[in-house]
Amino acid sequence: MEDFKEYATFTVTNKEGEEVELAVVDEFDFEHKHYVVGALIEGDTINEDGLFIYKAKITEDDFTVEKIANKLDYEKISKAYMEMDEE
Repeated sequence: MEDFKEYATFTVTNKEGEEVELAVVDEFDFEHKHYVVGALIEGDTINEDGLFIYKAKITEDDFTVEKIANKLDYEKISKAYMEMDEE
């Protein structure tokens, strides 16, 4: 029997202007900034085929996410995450 794992979630607006709920599947620090890795929620499962990285601001009891607008920054951050994930 598979254990049910509860994820923290956050909502973002996609390119079409629709709100999409993502589950936090990982988080990490890079160059003194904190990031969360989100995966799409499909029903009761998490689709980890496509992961999305957002800059995170942590408060005492919650967090907010911000899109990484600069494409070069996003590529650098995602490359650093993939290298961390391989270790």
